[in-house]
Amino acid sequence: MTHFLGIDFGTSGCRSCVIDTVGTPLAEARVSLPSPRRTDSAVEQDPALWWQALTENIDRLRQRLPLGAIAAICIDGTSATVLGCAADGSPLAPALMYNDARARPEARRIRAHAPADCAAHGASSGLAKLLWLLQSAEGKSIHRVLHQADWLLGRLCGRFDTGDENNALKLGYDVIHRDWPDWLDALRVPRALLPNIVPAGQPIGTLAPEWCARWGMSPGTAIVSGTTDSTASFIATGAGPGEAVTALGSTLVLKVLAEQPVFAPLLGIYSHRLGGHWLAGGASNSGGAVLAQYFSAEEIARHTRSLQPDRPTGLDYYPLTAAGERFPVSDPQQPPRLTPRPADDALFFQAILEGIAAIEAEGYRKLAALGAPFPRRILSTGGGAANAGWARIRERVLGVPVVAARHQQAAYGAALLALRSVD
Repeated sequence: MTHFLGIDFGTSGCRSCVIDTVGTPLAEARVSLPSPRRTDSAVEQDPALWWQALTENIDRLRQRLPLGAIAAICIDGTSATVLGCAADGSPLAPALMYNDARARPEARRIRAHAPADCAAHGASSGLAKLLWLLQSAEGKSIHRVLHQADWLLGRLCGRFDTGDENNALKLGYDVIHRDWPDWLDALRVPRALLPNIVPAGQPIGTLAPEWCARWGMSPGTAIVSGTTDSTASFIATGAGPGEAVTALGSTLVLKVLAEQPVFAPLLGIYSHRLGGHWLAGGASNSGGAVLAQYFSAEEIARHTRSLQPDRPTGLDYYPLTAAGERFPVSDPQQPPRLTPRPADDALFFQAILEGIAAIEAEGYRKLAALGAPFPRRILSTGGGAANAGWARIRERVLGVPVVAARHQQAAYGAALLALRSVD
């Protein structure tokens, strides 16, 4: 039997998942990571902590399952988490995390040269971080800039010159023409620093002998180019063309698989290549955080049991925790709309769920207006996915079937990418 290993790096830890050739999970493990260091808008983490978590994770897997049948390994990481490396792949400084936003002057430089639909805009983009790194004390020593997944895969196979299309998007990579664009020259970005970009899920090397020996893996174990954590989560659901995934977490994230790319930077909409299709999506500031602002976990469970999905409240809410929205409308002044508040808390709870569902429907209509398909089916992930009453409310508002995704973990999606690399 042949097996495949997917590893996910999120904000709080490293998860792994081993699957067989039909996608059945065989073993999982998790290792926590300490919180990144935060100083004002700077957010850093020592990459050595990632490597420690990865090796400990696979050590735990080996205690649960022999790893000699692993044919391929793939890793996903947080988008726009970057680090500058020496020629041998050694980090020259702490990694700048996905939400590091210190590079505001660099973002202004990018704005002057980059196309409006480029994903590299903003102080937290990978390109803004690279420009900041080049001005740092270690700038002149940087041999290569890598993303989190790139660097970890490099540690496994011994090469530090390759990245994937999904992670490279916010570094300025032109995903349409599949090349680094000429406008990077105006920003004085040394081309030699940029990784060679390949599609996600493509073999880039084999597992180094020392790690084969440590984990009992075959010398032919393929190391596969990675992806971002959000893309891996989408892959995990098994959603196909014309289907969408709604993540019902503290915020509301929509993704749909389209035949053509969709870009609307003002709304935070970009498209990743995913096989022969495009993954387009947007994220609203609405979501479960609004519920948590008004109800305890016990109250949420109690009010969920009393939902009446087929009896709309008639209350027209736009649930936000504070002023400001990014998708399906871009308005930093957008106020929350949560009045009038009924005396019945159960009714108030249902009205918030209806309001989030209305934002979800408007989000998919916005994506459709920009060229993506309106989904024929929606798979749900996140904490709200198990709420059957909310699913019925959403089906009524959206007009399409809504089901909870069987698999939601990004590590499972990374394992599927590893599996597809040998198809």
